[in-house]
Amino acid sequence: MPKSLIYFSLTLLLLLTFNLVTQCSEVDDEFDELLALDDALERETEANGVKSSEAEVLTKAQRIVHELNNDNTERIVNGYDFVLVLGYAPWCSRSAELMPHFAEAANSLKEFGSSLVLAKVDADRYPKSASFLGIKGFPTLLLFVNGTSQPYSGGFTADDIVIWARKRTGTPVIRIGTEKEAEEFLKNYHTFLIGRFDKFEGPEYDEFVSAAKSDNETQFVEVSKVELARVLYPDIRPTDNFLGIVKSEPERYTAYDGAFTSDKIIEFLGYNKFPLVTKMTEMNSVRVYSSPIKHQVFVFANNDDFKNLLDPLQEVARTFKSKIMFIYVDIKNEDLAKPFLTMFGLEDSTNTVVAAFDKGMTSKFLLESKPTRSNIEEFCNNLVQGSLTTYFKSQPIPDNTEASVQVVVGKTFDDEILNSEKDVILEVFTPWCFNCEDTSKQVEKLAKHYKGSSNLIFSRIDASANEHPKLQVNDFPTLLLYKANDKANPIKLPTKASLKELAASINKHIKVKNEVAKDEL
Repeated sequence: MPKSLIYFSLTLLLLLTFNLVTQCSEVDDEFDELLALDDALERETEANGVKSSEAEVLTKAQRIVHELNNDNTERIVNGYDFVLVLGYAPWCSRSAELMPHFAEAANSLKEFGSSLVLAKVDADRYPKSASFLGIKGFPTLLLFVNGTSQPYSGGFTADDIVIWARKRTGTPVIRIGTEKEAEEFLKNYHTFLIGRFDKFEGPEYDEFVSAAKSDNETQFVEVSKVELARVLYPDIRPTDNFLGIVKSEPERYTAYDGAFTSDKIIEFLGYNKFPLVTKMTEMNSVRVYSSPIKHQVFVFANNDDFKNLLDPLQEVARTFKSKIMFIYVDIKNEDLAKPFLTMFGLEDSTNTVVAAFDKGMTSKFLLESKPTRSNIEEFCNNLVQGSLTTYFKSQPIPDNTEASVQVVVGKTFDDEILNSEKDVILEVFTPWCFNCEDTSKQVEKLAKHYKGSSNLIFSRIDASANEHPKLQVNDFPTLLLYKANDKANPIKLPTKASLKELAASINKHIKVKNEVAKDEL
C-alpha cells in the first residue's frame, strides 16, 4: 500500500492586536513612550475582559521583541551574537497560533538573563526584509548566529522555544547548587532530565553534556549533592552517577540504566519523554510524529468518553511502555482527527475509534471490537507481536444484481477479481478525478457491447474509499484487464483510446466466448 500522506492544519485563532515597536538602538530613548503604550494596552485589555496576566505578557513583550522592517533588519541581525526571528503574516492562522508563545518565550528568556535577542517581521508588509532573512513561508523561525541563519528545530510552545534557544546560545544544561534554586526550577519545568555527578567532569559527564546539546526539546539539569538531587528526583539511586527523567504525570519518575553515551541517552529520552497517554494538539503534532517508538496507538474520542477510558488506557500504556506510544485525539477536532479517520473510511464517525500504525504509517490497524480495557490490551499485544491483520478500508458490499458494470469494494476484491474464474476488466476511479467520468461512460458502452459474453466481466472500484494490498494504482482513471489464467499480472489498458481501439485491445488479449450480436461502437 502506498505510504499515506498526513496533512496538518493549525486551529484558527484571533490575531494579536499588539505591535512590537522596540528598536535596538532606541530602547532607552523610547522607554517612556513604551510605558504609555503599555498603560493604554492594559486599560484596553481590562475593558475587554482580558486577564491582567495576559496583558502583562503582551506589554512585557513590547519592550523586548524587536519589530523588523526594511530599514533595520540587516542592522539588527548583524548587530547581536544571537537573534531569533519570527517571520509571520497577519492573515496566517498558524502565525496567530505561534505569536503568543513567542511573546511568552521572550519574557521568560529575559528573566533568565539570556543574551538572545528576539525579533519579528511582518513578511507581508516588508517583503524586502523577509527576502533578506530567507523567509519563504509562514510562520518561520530562524536563529541568526553572528549574522548567519540556522533553521529552528524545536517545538512550538513557549517552553519549547525557551529550551531550544537556551541550548543553542550556551546553556545546554542548568546547574543547581541550592535547594532554593531547585525549588524555583521545579516551578518552571515540568519535564526534564536530571543528571547527578560527584564532579562535573569525566567521560560520562562529557557524554551527558553532549546529549544535552543534541536534544532539542528536553531541559537537562545537573546537580552534585545527593540531598539536593532528591528535591528534583526523590527516589534517586545512591550511585556515583545517575540519570533520570521527570514528567508531570502518573508515571512521573523513570531512571536510566544504560551506558553513559550521548546516543543512548538521546534514545532513552525519545522513548520516555512523553506521558503514558499523550494528547495530540496542533502545537505538539510534529513531536508526536517524530517519536522513535515503532508502534503508535491512536484513540479518537470526545472528551467525556475519553475521561472514562483514561484510567484503563493508562494501565495498558504502562504495560507497553517504550513499546507503544499512546495518543489521544479529540474526535471533534476535524483538523487533527479527520485526516487519520479518513484512512479508515471513518471520517464521519462520532463514536470512539481505536487505531494503530507502525513506524512510517505504512501499515494501519483497527480495533473492530468494543474499546474495553481487555480488548485494547489484546489489540496492543497482537500489535507488538506482529500478528494483527493490516486494515484496508472498504465500502459496504453492494447489490450488483441488475448492474451491467459490477461495483467492487475492498471486501469483495478477492472474490470478484482475484478468485473469479472469468476475465475481468476493472475501472479504477476516484470521485475527484477530472477524466474519470469520460472513462466510466466508455466502460458502460463496452459492457453493453460485450453483454452476451460468458467469460468477460466489467467492474469498477472507487479507490478513494476502498483499498486492497494487491491493488497498487496511483493514476486515475486506470483500466486493468485481469486474465482468468493470470490474475497476478493485470494488463493496463489505454484510457485515452477510442471505443473501437479499446475493443481491439481487449480482443487482442482474450478470446471472448459465446458472443452475440453487439451494438456498433
